Amino acid sequence: MSADVAVPEHTGFTVLIPARLASTRLPDKPLADIAGLPMVVRVARQAAASQARQVVVATDSQAVIDVCAAHGVRALMTRADHPSGSDRLAEACDLLGLPDGDMVVNVQGDEPLMTAQLVNAVADALAQRPDCVMSTAAHPLHHAAEFANPNVVKVVLDRQGTALYFSRAPIAWWRDGMAQAWTQGLSTLPTPAPLRHVGIYGYRAGFLRQFPTLEPAPIEQMESLEQLRVLWHGQRICVHVTRDAPGPGVDTPEDLQRVRSLLTRSA
Repeated sequence: MSADVAVPEHTGFTVLIPARLASTRLPDKPLADIAGLPMVVRVARQAAASQARQVVVATDSQAVIDVCAAHGVRALMTRADHPSGSDRLAEACDLLGLPDGDMVVNVQGDEPLMTAQLVNAVADALAQRPDCVMSTAAHPLHHAAEFANPNVVKVVLDRQGTALYFSRAPIAWWRDGMAQAWTQGLSTLPTPAPLRHVGIYGYRAGFLRQFPTLEPAPIEQMESLEQLRVLWHGQRICVHVTRDAPGPGVDTPEDLQRVRSLLTRSA
């Protein structure tokens, strides 16, 4: 797919931002201050710069509800017992009364540097592919260490830009280069460059409601990648390929400091 093309205006999609306080590596993560704003508020403001009709935080915490209200961000209280973010988003679709045909873009609550342009592009990708129930994004990898890193999720596409597989393993497997890497270390990348998956998703609301009811897939459980359930059940995910990686997300105290430093330098 072409990278970073202009996208038509969208007024028919909703951005949903799941935000839970529970985090083992960074307690109260959605409330963490980033350049004077709680992280969940900064994420919502970034998303609000997109062409979304509405931006809504879905949480299980009154503290998140209160901080959103204080900054003019719409938030919904959802159940505390959801096993995944997808379940929380499905409940939010019902609370909002979204028709099954509406598009929803899931922006993670720990992605304060996610751009409005990428949000628009993911929505546009889904709008242009009625054969797909979901959309997402990817960008080329430029460092060999990332290709081999299991924390960096890779994706391979067909000629139409539809996901064939997501994996923590280096895919597509570079036969000659990876064989050499076992003995000498991986120092270069194949051509064309492998693609890194970006954790932003577009859904049709009807499929988002259906997703939590689908049987978990063996490959999903093996790789710990929820999106593989979609492929295992024979559904399609289209992928927008962007040239550049979005800014880093926040999982740890070190990530938080890095994002704070980036925003301080750009201010």
